[in-house]
Amino acid sequence: MDELTDGTITIFDWIEMAATLGVDGLELYPTFLKQTDEDYLLQVKAAADAHHLAIPMMCSSPDFTNPDAEQREQEIGKMKLMIDLMALIGPDEFRSVRVLSGQNRPGLNREDGIRWTVESIRQLLPYAEANRVHLVMENHYKDGYWVYPEFAQASEVFIAIISEISSPWFGVNFDPSNALLAGEDPLDVMEKVKHRILTMHASDRYLKPGYTLNDLREYTLQGYSAALAHGVIGKGLNDYDAIFTTLDEIGFKRWISIEDGINGLDEMQQSGVFLKSKLAEWAAKE
Repeated sequence: MDELTDGTITIFDWIEMAATLGVDGLELYPTFLKQTDEDYLLQVKAAADAHHLAIPMMCSSPDFTNPDAEQREQEIGKMKLMIDLMALIGPDEFRSVRVLSGQNRPGLNREDGIRWTVESIRQLLPYAEANRVHLVMENHYKDGYWVYPEFAQASEVFIAIISEISSPWFGVNFDPSNALLAGEDPLDVMEKVKHRILTMHASDRYLKPGYTLNDLREYTLQGYSAALAHGVIGKGLNDYDAIFTTLDEIGFKRWISIEDGINGLDEMQQSGVFLKSKLAEWAAKE
């Protein structure tokens, strides 16, 4: 991710690398794209198309909890650009842009954080609908380039936000590992939000030996805490048999993104193989 952000690896390099993983699509993060003009974006789409890779989601990280109203308006403007972008390069059948609440800054009032997030997302929804792009809110831990963790990390706050937003163009991007990092049972959180799930991040993250959840919550430097470990999906703490049972129950048919690879492409490929095998098991039961 850092190499794609600083330009050491280009988006075109990444597409070539992703083509070796046996996956169906490629989720993007805004800093992977060095331009936003139509010619450049169509080149990116063409490169992905050449390898039969769809681009279904832009994994944006809007910071709607900034107490400065002008800064929140700027975040909304950035999100409109992401919606425009996905309308151009995303698949017609389903394309999405991730939304978050924002950083849990010291002194942030709970009611203000919820209100600012809901107001911002509601302001974006007509624009998203006009461009036929879904907004998906993730139960998140912390963007890699944020200083403070996610304001809506706790499911109580997350659910308080999504329950105030009713639109066919808005739903949940569920991440079971982020529930673990919030000190909650992923299956319990999933049960509470299952009928709002539109997309999913599959991952297996856990605490390194000697660390506690407080080490995650109290981390206030840019990037992820040293307490956080990533691993091959299916080898960590998440019960993917139970997760897939719930996805089957709700008739889930959309994108599952692999969140892995921090230890190299080999682990990402193993995660892909695991998820493909689960999808094959699921299909065989239907």
